[in-house]
Amino acid sequence: MSPCDFNRRQFLKYTGAATIAATLSMQDVAQAASVTPLPLGTPILVIVTLYGGNDGLNTVVPYLDPAYLSNRPDMSLDASEVIPLSDSLALNGTMTGFASLWTANKLAIVLGTSYPNPNLSHFSSMAIWQSGSPIEEISSGWIGRYLDSLPRDPFRAIGVGSTLTPLLAGDHRVGSMVPISGLQVPNGSLATQLELLAVSSTQDSELIADAAGSIGDLFSLSSTLTPVLQNAPPTSATPLAQQLDVVANMITANVPTRVYSVSLSGFDTHADELSQQNVLVGQVSDAITAFLTQVGTTARANDVVVMVYSEFGRRVEANGGEGTDHGTSAPVFVAGNRVAGGFYGEQPSLTNLVQGDLAVVVDFRDVYASMLEDVLGADADKILNNWSTKLDLITPVS
Repeated sequence: MSPCDFNRRQFLKYTGAATIAATLSMQDVAQAASVTPLPLGTPILVIVTLYGGNDGLNTVVPYLDPAYLSNRPDMSLDASEVIPLSDSLALNGTMTGFASLWTANKLAIVLGTSYPNPNLSHFSSMAIWQSGSPIEEISSGWIGRYLDSLPRDPFRAIGVGSTLTPLLAGDHRVGSMVPISGLQVPNGSLATQLELLAVSSTQDSELIADAAGSIGDLFSLSSTLTPVLQNAPPTSATPLAQQLDVVANMITANVPTRVYSVSLSGFDTHADELSQQNVLVGQVSDAITAFLTQVGTTARANDVVVMVYSEFGRRVEANGGEGTDHGTSAPVFVAGNRVAGGFYGEQPSLTNLVQGDLAVVVDFRDVYASMLEDVLGADADKILNNWSTKLDLITPVS
């Protein structure tokens, strides 16, 4: 065994495959876009995670319900502050973009969505949503298990950010993470030495071989994606809009990616909720509408579906700080040209509560199954541990 081979194997052994696999970059994406472009007509899923527990009742607002008004005397939204969608429900008035999608029948609102026996811990509940497993505790994400079912491809799922989200981590595959500005990999002699680490050896164990492949993925992603983002850098002001700018640039460049993950934090509104949450849901609405408008002018207009969720909703009753505490069910949004717009499920009662919280009307796995089967063409039954039902959120391709 040569000194170079020894150093490579020892480095991979002691750094570990998981650490390397979670570090992904941008340059290879531009090359992949030209060498193996995603065929037109291939559906693409964009997952938007709202961290902190978005208050569903001040997002999709039961603004005429006496129980809503009486439980939130200082922080309810009245008729002048909302955009009516039906005779009982309205959007927060800052969500004008979503209102336009609703009018165009391109927005589905899945009411009362959660899982059995909801957990009110941020960490635990988000882990349940991202694993897609509310009954059995497992360490893989539901998109990660989708990746596990397919041949290795670092481009298949990409998150925008610097830290791998558990959503994209499978048992054998992981998605790639791309910083907004692109990942700057080493150059010169250091790059040459690092690329040698990716050379396979018959003496490698499975773990070390996987780690070596991850280093190759790193340089491949960097060489492909960096030119894409350098040619069209993000121009939007808000964090979510910037991330979606990156996604739009990769989609229009035909990067062969089926799933994108973006996120926005700040939704843990225990105090002074109105001023904080109104701004945030307005940013969500504006960013997603602008993103869909941007891709809507391209040949990918009918390929993209956006799903928006948070780890839980908030309690019906306001607390003493003009905010709300951790709750249970809340609406999930699905948007895009192929989305069958409208309400799904039903608004949970604000008076017939379950241990003081909103009842769960729709299991989130019904939403996930729709995304897996009708967007990604995957077997939801296997990925979601024998889950057999779904919502018909996506119209078939004619």
